[in-house]
Amino acid sequence: MANQLGVVASTPDGLLSALLSGAPRTVRLATAHKDPGAIAELASWLRGFGHLRVVVEPPDDEPEDRRPPDLADPEAVCTADPVRVTSAYEAAADGHGGLRTAWLRAGQSLIRDQGPARRALVLLAALPADADPGVRRALARLSEGAPWALEWSRPCPVAALAVVAGALVVADPAGGVRTLDEDAPRQSTAARIKAVAAPDDGTWLLLDERGRLHRHRGAQTPLTKAVAATLECHPGTALAAAADTVLVGDRMGSVHAFGFDGLHQAALHTGRVTALSAAAAPSLTVHSGGGDGAVHVWSPGSDAHSPPVTERPYPVVAVHTSPTPEGSLLAVAWADGLVRLHLPGAGRALPFRPGPAVRAVAVTPDGALCIGTDETLICLRPR
Repeated sequence: MANQLGVVASTPDGLLSALLSGAPRTVRLATAHKDPGAIAELASWLRGFGHLRVVVEPPDDEPEDRRPPDLADPEAVCTADPVRVTSAYEAAADGHGGLRTAWLRAGQSLIRDQGPARRALVLLAALPADADPGVRRALARLSEGAPWALEWSRPCPVAALAVVAGALVVADPAGGVRTLDEDAPRQSTAARIKAVAAPDDGTWLLLDERGRLHRHRGAQTPLTKAVAATLECHPGTALAAAADTVLVGDRMGSVHAFGFDGLHQAALHTGRVTALSAAAAPSLTVHSGGGDGAVHVWSPGSDAHSPPVTERPYPVVAVHTSPTPEGSLLAVAWADGLVRLHLPGAGRALPFRPGPAVRAVAVTPDGALCIGTDETLICLRPR
């Protein structure tokens, strides 16, 4: 149901929050392998929201007496009917070498129609740290046909990501900030961080959930002082920085570039700006994502009326661009859980759905894609 609604929800409460958003949607319920009475009750409850069109589909002709697959066999669960696998893991008590935890964590991605190699990759990325090494090796072998290779995955709650001087900077929901190679986060003054940015002066800038600017590391400069004062009166919704420019998005869809040469502004989105990324070379280029689902590219001081770089009917939750030896890479994440890496000069994008809601993305200088969720940090590399 969450996939049909274009949201990420792993619990009934999460799905209820999405339903209360009020957007008109159609939900299809299949009665196959389910209690017809329970399906009828669910359909009645959904229709009570008023803005949902509920379609109850007849059961398939598939026989009801199949036995579920061997839940400890990675190949079996990657090739079996994902609905049956999900039901079997929900009823199981054994962890099956970490497969059960991984499947239930990433279930919203796994239940989609896809080949065994892609399903194995999603499971591999979702495995807990204490998973059976044999399970990990089997999934790695099965995922070799996927367009991605998993570099690593680790437990790490992520609120925001940035790349500073080649190092990945991770902000957690509790306000801690650190580079990936540091053992423990350094506590910041931000209660809940929405974005991390770093101009060339060595300062780390943080945007909190109230749209206020915080400085972490480095000294106060006239530029950061001016931006902070502005956001006290006009809270920001997104943050980025490159060279000597700080960029802020607002709830009206505009992006503001604060620099030593003055202020440049552009109205790029319908509704709020939800994500920003900036690169200084060869010239300052800004990518912005919005609640309208679009990603725009803009150079401060130039015309802002150009078509979106990419667009989907779901809010953008994160963007990041990075120059690499092969060209510039652009990563975009949307609220329905999809991440795409746009490859330079190829006219194509590689998709990945981790399953949980995506909070942040970052492209490293050597071309890897990092994806942050509430529980894990994943690093993938295109094959």
